[in-house]
Amino acid sequence: MDFEVAYTLDNAQQFWDELDDIVGVECERDDHEAIDNALRSYLKFCGSFKEEYLQSDIDIVRCTYTLLDSGLFTAHKEYIRRQFVYGLLQEDDAPSLYLMAAILHYDGRTNDETFEMMQQEGAFPRLVELIQNQVGDGDFALHRMLLELLYEMSRMQALTYEDLSAVDDAFVLYLFRIIEELSDDANDPYHYPVIRVLLVLNEQYMVLSTLTTHRTTALPNRVLSTLSNHNSTLKTFGENIILLLNREDETSLQLLILKLLYLLFSSRSTAEYFYTNDLHVLLDVILRNLLDLPAEGASALALRHTYLRVLGVMVANSQLSKSGGSYKRAEVRKILNILAREDHDGVAAKHSANHFAPVDETTLRLIKRVKGADWLADTEDEIRAAREARGEDVEAEKEAEANGGLSPSTPTTATTPLGEGQKELARRMLGMTVRDAGASALSVVEVAAQHEKPGVLSPSRQRGFGEEPGVGGIGIEGVMGVEERSRNGGEV
Repeated sequence: MDFEVAYTLDNAQQFWDELDDIVGVECERDDHEAIDNALRSYLKFCGSFKEEYLQSDIDIVRCTYTLLDSGLFTAHKEYIRRQFVYGLLQEDDAPSLYLMAAILHYDGRTNDETFEMMQQEGAFPRLVELIQNQVGDGDFALHRMLLELLYEMSRMQALTYEDLSAVDDAFVLYLFRIIEELSDDANDPYHYPVIRVLLVLNEQYMVLSTLTTHRTTALPNRVLSTLSNHNSTLKTFGENIILLLNREDETSLQLLILKLLYLLFSSRSTAEYFYTNDLHVLLDVILRNLLDLPAEGASALALRHTYLRVLGVMVANSQLSKSGGSYKRAEVRKILNILAREDHDGVAAKHSANHFAPVDETTLRLIKRVKGADWLADTEDEIRAAREARGEDVEAEKEAEANGGLSPSTPTTATTPLGEGQKELARRMLGMTVRDAGASALSVVEVAAQHEKPGVLSPSRQRGFGEEPGVGGIGIEGVMGVEERSRNGGEV
């Protein structure tokens, strides 16, 4: 069917019937001209009637899958994918760009080859360019689709040094400004895609830093540096990621949020990024999510370790560590004891014999590290255990103190510094000066390495992962005696 045919339609049903006819054409395997004609007809037809019959997201999804489920696409999928990737790289017409981006987006979510092909063909820098230049000015649907496509292709594969070099400070600040401009409407459809792009960019910087130690110049983490340089004017982003962490059930997105939180609390310039009230809410969310994780399972273990690493730098470096700060100190210690199975009067201990495997060594070490924060520690033994968990040579320093001198590893300031090699690696991770307390280079690498496939829900006692009724969902409320909150009910 020639793509220049003129159409006159009376209703939506005629639109969908005609679209079925366009994608229903049969083409020989090597007849690329016929396939191209069918694709041009599809794009031309949909673009011509977009305002009339493709107004909602549901309409766009239906339109996209009309092609993806067709015999035309099934028989020639690799060729068609490549044609749409080339179209994305070259096309400037907003309606055509929107349809091609939608097709690549929905196809890629179930077929990794699509996103891999996009990266190989240089689609990431092109998406950055299209988003930053606001192609189709005023076409918010196109802009949102481009953001979603960039996010999806970036979260399932490691981007290259050259890919991330396409991102500059202006682009990242532009994304942050979008969030601030929409601060009065947390449900605006722009909020979620923009925040997710910033989160996945942060993860990509972390991952790239672990792979580029041979480079003399590492790419700075522009997400973190932008928050550092514009700390006081970009607060809406912080409020939103707390809300997301509170509501999100997908493991991969929780990990993206935790990775950024870890870096924020590990850097001197951003350790106090959150308002104190927001920080208290974040602490509540983290503690509740820790308690909600089941005792067993690889996914639960990875999340538990990451939450504890974040909690470690949070209690050590944020406003929580200030003198006189004691927000829920007793409750934090209580929950840590439950996680370590040391609370013999608590809810967890009542079921430990039948429902809890021995606590793994990493969890115990991370708990000790958290409890070693000055405002949480009760004894010298806890402080000592926390320092040992950070790899500090406690015995050498104790001997040096007894001799009235300093050991080689004794800090000359109040905090214990990382080794020079660790500092350099951590500098590559963060793109800026590392705050020493609790932010070892090894921890940064461990946090960066945590990953889960998109779409996998986080393990939860409340969803019944092998727990008896009444045991699941212990919840922060049962431990701390605070007002009841619902996991699915929105704000904390």
